[in-house]
Amino acid sequence: MKKRTLLLTLAAAVLVWGFGALEARAAQVLLPAPLSTLTTIPPSTVNFAIVPAPSEGPQGYRFDSFTYSTSPVNSPPTAANITVSEFHLGSQIDGITLSGAFAAAAGQVIDYAVSYVVTDLVPGHFFTDAHLSGVFSVFGGTGSVAVSETLHDAISGALLGTLDISTPPGSASDSLVWATSLHPTSILVQKDIILTGGTAGASISIINQGFSSTVPEPASMSLLGIGMAGFFAFRRFFKKRTTVA
Repeated sequence: MKKRTLLLTLAAAVLVWGFGALEARAAQVLLPAPLSTLTTIPPSTVNFAIVPAPSEGPQGYRFDSFTYSTSPVNSPPTAANITVSEFHLGSQIDGITLSGAFAAAAGQVIDYAVSYVVTDLVPGHFFTDAHLSGVFSVFGGTGSVAVSETLHDAISGALLGTLDISTPPGSASDSLVWATSLHPTSILVQKDIILTGGTAGASISIINQGFSSTVPEPASMSLLGIGMAGFFAFRRFFKKRTTVA
């Protein structure tokens, strides 16, 4: 009996240590910060950033699971030379800004890929729309810049939609509002940035990404309440019949 108790105690200790080790591998990064402090390359630390959202109260949005790659490989800027900072537009749109020397020289084509997951930290809230904007230039030449991205529900995998911005030079923006039947609380963003240098080069210096969220409509909450009430009523009825038998 003592031997069994000792084994259970050791197993519990190992389990607690395992959870502690996983927790230790996740650390919050305060923005602004280099993208290199957030990129996830297993088995490295899975760092995350919290962006306050005034409409969300003190919780806000969590950004994590960042990845970054370039084609040709190792084209500048490196992740260490890209700054991630908070982005706020009005009182309802909050997210992050990526800023760095994304550039293609004349005659050059560079493809940058960035992905991350954003999660609404407020229980019961879900995302309703996304916004993408950028500031770029082709220096009067024939170059072009295009930023496109797909957004998926990170939990169900459902496609929420796509966003696209591109030249002419200056700034551009795009917005996406998905179907009201979709209530994502966590979103996987996969961003593709293609720069074609043309005759004089091309660059994009700032990429903004923002999100809005809300709570379920009262009607939806009422249906949920009715469903839960029915569940508990059925449970009590079933329990009573079992007891009588």
